[in-house]
Amino acid sequence: MKRMHRRFHGVSGLLSLTIFMAGAQPKTLTLEQATQIALEQNIEVAQAQNNIESAQSSVLQSQGSFFPTLSVSGSWNRTQIDRSASTSSTFGGTTVEIPPQFAVTNSFSTGLNANYVLFDGFSRYARLGQSKATAVATELTSARTRQTIVFQVERSYLDVLRNQQLVRVSEENLKRDNRQLERITESNRVGALSIADVYRQQSQVASDELALITAQNNFEKSKSDLIALIGLNPFDPFDFVDASISTDLKVSDVDVTRKQYSNVNDLSSRAWAARPDYLGAQERLSASESGITQATAGYWPSVNAFAGYGLTNEQFSQLSSNKTINWGVRVQWNLFDGFQTNQAIQSAKVAYRNAEIGIRQTERDINNEIRKALLDLDAAGKQFEVTEKGLLSAVEDRKIAEERYNLGAGTLLDLLVANANLVNAEANKVNASYNYIIAKRNVEYVIGEKSR
Repeated sequence: MKRMHRRFHGVSGLLSLTIFMAGAQPKTLTLEQATQIALEQNIEVAQAQNNIESAQSSVLQSQGSFFPTLSVSGSWNRTQIDRSASTSSTFGGTTVEIPPQFAVTNSFSTGLNANYVLFDGFSRYARLGQSKATAVATELTSARTRQTIVFQVERSYLDVLRNQQLVRVSEENLKRDNRQLERITESNRVGALSIADVYRQQSQVASDELALITAQNNFEKSKSDLIALIGLNPFDPFDFVDASISTDLKVSDVDVTRKQYSNVNDLSSRAWAARPDYLGAQERLSASESGITQATAGYWPSVNAFAGYGLTNEQFSQLSSNKTINWGVRVQWNLFDGFQTNQAIQSAKVAYRNAEIGIRQTERDINNEIRKALLDLDAAGKQFEVTEKGLLSAVEDRKIAEERYNLGAGTLLDLLVANANLVNAEANKVNASYNYIIAKRNVEYVIGEKSR
């Protein structure tokens, strides 16, 4: 028996040993804290934020097209002629001697030029509208990414709590079977029970120890997954405890939730009004519409106003003595561009039609997600109701089997079967409770009304 106790304490102390070897006290994280850290540390959230900054810079660039462009230039040019020997050339029968020559000429120039687009076929306005719609769509995509990360953290956090409860179920089962082994061993010592019952119970205790090791391993792995998801070091010790999460569910709670989500059409309308990805698809449709206007600009003439101010001279000190000022208006109209504008318009229209299809597909996807989420919620509610009844029955059956065995009216096999059924019922109750909580939060996520 002492050896069995040592086994139990050794198995149940794996977590404490791991923390001791880490050389640090575990830090407790609530669900709210874990979610906040994930929103700050998660890679997908950071990438979505970077995309927002990039889209906003495109908006700024589009706004800049409404301002004149200014440029300043300067140059220095040196020309050197070096002819060391005289040459001769014949012109009309007369030979002319050209003496040696050495000459150096410098040329300095500087200028300021301005250009302003007066008309470009409404391309600037379309480009600005497209960039703004794209920026809004990018922000909405980021918002949906944040919602996704929040839900993933919630689900992972609840999995940790679930596995922690399953560890406790395994621990209580091991303690219960150890106490039963003590009674059986004592009864065998006084001759009331056979040695076969002792061996059978010892085998059951060993099986319970293995089940506890598996449960603890699953618990630690779920913690590691959660820590990695929120962007922390998986080798650092953490405890996850949140008093605000209650698994003390009642059948009445399930009924209230069913009534809350009974109107499917209302849920679809709410999701279309709240889901950032659906709103983002509408913004992308608006952006593609602006793309058509921008492509059509190729059929219009462009009108630019320009002005320039320049200084030129062979001597830098006299540069300001020679000034040049010019200004004017330039009109350009491509009468034929090899059907490039036509191709650009057709491509823009295809992008617009694809964006329309994308919205319809998003609507179908949302409806499908809502339906599946409601099916999961309904199934989780029914599972909870069944496991609630099953646990009550298993507790009573185990009590009866233990009393019958202690009185000699039942067999150890009956007691082991009743105990196994109780353990399964307890584990099923834990799983059903957390499955229901996750399913309910999944409905909130699918609708998209819960945001961070």
